[in-house]
Amino acid sequence: MSYAISDELLRRFDVPGPRYTSYPTADRFVEAFTETDYIRALEQRAAGSLALPLSIYVHIPFCEHVCYYCACNKVITRQHDRATEYLRYLHREVELQVRHAGKGQSVSQLHLGGGTPTFLSDEELDDLMTMLRRNFNLVPGGEYSIEVDPRTVTDQRLQTLARLGFNRLSFGVQDFDPAVQKAVHRVQPAEQVFHLVDTARKIGFESVNVDLIYGLPLQTPESFRRTLGQIGELRPDRIALYAYAHLPARFKPQRRIAVAELPSPGDKLSMLSMSLDALSDAGYDYVGMDHFALPNDALAVAKRQGRLHRNFQGYSTQPDCDLIALGVSAIGRVGATYSQNAKTLDEYYDALDQGRLPIVRGLALTRDDLLRRSVIMSVMCQGTVEFESIELGHLIDFKTYFARELEALAGLAEHGLVTIDDQRIQVTPTGWYLVRAIAMVFDKYLQSDIDRARFSKII
Repeated sequence: MSYAISDELLRRFDVPGPRYTSYPTADRFVEAFTETDYIRALEQRAAGSLALPLSIYVHIPFCEHVCYYCACNKVITRQHDRATEYLRYLHREVELQVRHAGKGQSVSQLHLGGGTPTFLSDEELDDLMTMLRRNFNLVPGGEYSIEVDPRTVTDQRLQTLARLGFNRLSFGVQDFDPAVQKAVHRVQPAEQVFHLVDTARKIGFESVNVDLIYGLPLQTPESFRRTLGQIGELRPDRIALYAYAHLPARFKPQRRIAVAELPSPGDKLSMLSMSLDALSDAGYDYVGMDHFALPNDALAVAKRQGRLHRNFQGYSTQPDCDLIALGVSAIGRVGATYSQNAKTLDEYYDALDQGRLPIVRGLALTRDDLLRRSVIMSVMCQGTVEFESIELGHLIDFKTYFARELEALAGLAEHGLVTIDDQRIQVTPTGWYLVRAIAMVFDKYLQSDIDRARFSKII
């Protein structure tokens, strides 16, 4: 099977743009939003009778080694006692959270990200999960996931993760080619990953995800084709396929990457095109924006049934929900607010030492923000925007309110990305692969923004 997307379209829409894990995007957060605003949102949630389901994200920033491509908030260290100190502060943060939000709230989604969550020892992970269960109710049937560096886990550790309640794993692979792995300072033999995924299946994890990146140094279309072939043999339940964004001015580790070793734009597009075909031929459904899943995986099922959602961790099968974010730099959402914790350990620890939640910036959404968020998430998750539904939910006339946007969409319709009639906007099969470009039309902040270089490119 070949995807209905041409190289000409890929080149035309190879422009910077947000990933829309939120709207407005995090670059719009302001320091005028403080701990007081966040506490007010928590207390309003606690007082409400129709509180949204709850999701929790915990950021573990530590890594033993630096991966040169990485743009995450991280602390490179081999001093594992630093994790012990960090966990003490996570305990304090949770105590402050439940003081205002109430204890025992039901949680249907938990994700540990980083950094490297498996930097923590088995005992530390046990301590963390025990603390979370003491303060929240992790409901049966929820999605409980953890990001795994294959270099940091063994069969026994996978058994421990299952015992602690994790039912989903995400392995950071990026590329199986040894030369590419060496160029990005992340050497991990393919055999190691194959063994761990096989062990995870035998243990009974419900879903295994693998992250891949195209556009890394020394990658070629031929070498990445080999990696895709190995992924077809590995057959993870989900695949996240990301384009490498080289932004060395923002992310210091990327300065160790030689620009001359990066693939050309043409080769990068070839890798994307071949990836779409290879993953389709291997039986994967395209879920949306970088994500693929086997047809029986919960994510693919949710897409077919129109139940797909999106939050700061990406696509989710869980209903639209509030997100409690724990740890340094973590971003959360409560009600009509977004908030972010301090980005450095010193700032994070200092706030908690003073008995304060470590909120340093955020945003209280306006009526227009909430309206546009509804439209953008409908585009990103369902691939359709029903005018009547938006009108009833936000008390507007869609065609009048979004007259300029509909005019802009007409150009995308000419390229076959959307269809527009009197009742709805529909993303086409081709448009799904450029869905960020469609969502960008409704981003009021982006349309007046002359500096888009801080965003990664769509392709």
